[in-house]
Amino acid sequence: MKKAFINEIHSEIEQLLRKYVDLSHSNTKVFKTTTSFNVQNIEEGDCNAIINLKKINDIRFVNKFQEAVNQKLPTGGYYIGLVETQEQRKSRLLKKFIPGLAHIYFIFDFTFKRFFPKMPILKKFYFFITNGRNRVMSKAEALGRLVSCGFRIVEVYQFENLTYFVGKKEKVPHYDLNPSYGPVFAMTRIGKDGKNIKVFKLRTMYPYAEYLQEYIYEQNSLAEGGKFADDFRVTSWGKLIRKIWVDELPMIFNLLRGDIKIVGVRPLSRHYHSLYSKELQDKRKDAKPGLLPPFYVDMPRTLEEIVDSELKYLKSYANNPFTTDFKYFVAICNSILFRKARSK
Repeated sequence: MKKAFINEIHSEIEQLLRKYVDLSHSNTKVFKTTTSFNVQNIEEGDCNAIINLKKINDIRFVNKFQEAVNQKLPTGGYYIGLVETQEQRKSRLLKKFIPGLAHIYFIFDFTFKRFFPKMPILKKFYFFITNGRNRVMSKAEALGRLVSCGFRIVEVYQFENLTYFVGKKEKVPHYDLNPSYGPVFAMTRIGKDGKNIKVFKLRTMYPYAEYLQEYIYEQNSLAEGGKFADDFRVTSWGKLIRKIWVDELPMIFNLLRGDIKIVGVRPLSRHYHSLYSKELQDKRKDAKPGLLPPFYVDMPRTLEEIVDSELKYLKSYANNPFTTDFKYFVAICNSILFRKARSK
């Protein structure tokens, strides 16, 4: 069966597989399946690599499948799969039909196979009709799910309008029982005293994008202003609402709840926080993060400048909290209203 599956694939993909695994070894398991049944039947200790040649778009319970793969692999074991990304699907459909009709079909396809599966009520109808097959999935969601299931992304390879991914087991899965798909979602961020807080924002990224911070940093590093460069996790409409700050509005709830204050350093993820100096990490614990950061006063361009800007604010705040926040509030308002300062 394994040999038959390997004979089906293109030589270029076979080269990709052989780069990481020994296809002739009995401990390399090759499947073409949409269920975790075959994976779960692998005997313990009898597997070093798992390859699935079926698109994860057709797997109804993607995370459960990949969690099963994780459980059967030793630490360092390889999992290789493939996905047709949202962008690749759009390209395929627009070429399939005549102009005009192609765009109408694409809108219908996207609505039914992307929007319906994310909505609590509509997804029941969707899965009843399709049984989860041929789902629309963004590159960010596919890779984010992979990382959430305990794998480090080793390689992403595009071939014939499909994306192949190579994951290496690093840890146990997160077992995210309540993934967020809705327009408003809660991000885990570091608050005062180093405690985790849930910060609410309008969604500007694809689902599961939060698991890809480290991967994006390794691939692209930081752009000017401290954001991640070439961040494919951000949706097209997400870029728009970021420019007009609509995505920040739900943080008012955090302000009313007392998690944050009006002026203060940005609430950061654990990964982004780890990029800061030890001095700044320690000083950040002494004050609540804020809705309006000192970024808009200094407009730093590099990570080092951001660190200097936040240290300057926190040292001033430690000596005179009220006066510091008042001065920064006035300066931030002036910068935003009259200097048109914006965060990308």
